[in-house]
Amino acid sequence: MERKERVLSSGPLEGHPGHSVDIKKLSTPEEALWCAELMAASEPWLTLKIHRDVLLKIMNDPWREVYVGYAGNQAVGVVIILMKGALTGYIQSICVAPQWRNKGIGRQLMNYAEKRIFSEAPNVFLFVSSFNGDAQRFYKKLGYEVVGELCDYFFRGESEILLRKSIAPLSEFKKAVSQRNRS
Repeated sequence: MERKERVLSSGPLEGHPGHSVDIKKLSTPEEALWCAELMAASEPWLTLKIHRDVLLKIMNDPWREVYVGYAGNQAVGVVIILMKGALTGYIQSICVAPQWRNKGIGRQLMNYAEKRIFSEAPNVFLFVSSFNGDAQRFYKKLGYEVVGELCDYFFRGESEILLRKSIAPLSEFKKAVSQRNRS
């Protein structure tokens, strides 16, 4: 499926050493569907039994910022953030197409989300499921720390673990922003 020069599949990409990712705001129904289908076929959404139609509604929710990563002209991943609400700077979801995992794509999507969030807030928050050990290790490598746990949240015996990465206390960040705005 093509959108201009972009392809919404996630097959192998020839001739792109280093797998540099171009990240763009979600802009078409085809992209939204691709993202929802990718997530619905991946963990933790499989275990949580969150289906494509629910994920498609998330893609189209105006409160969320959805960004799609492309390597060349192929969609390879998605990251969803929220900049309003109780946890300003919340990464709700990140997902990389299976054949693109362990190639630095997730790290690039996370770096993009962090840069976006840190431009307005001093903290990045996210939840990771206790059964998702690979994701826990990934976030730890990126400098995230456990700050809370919601026990038995989706399933008895499983938790959602709240992680945070911070560049400053909220009070110092607000002062710095205020000073920048006066200059």
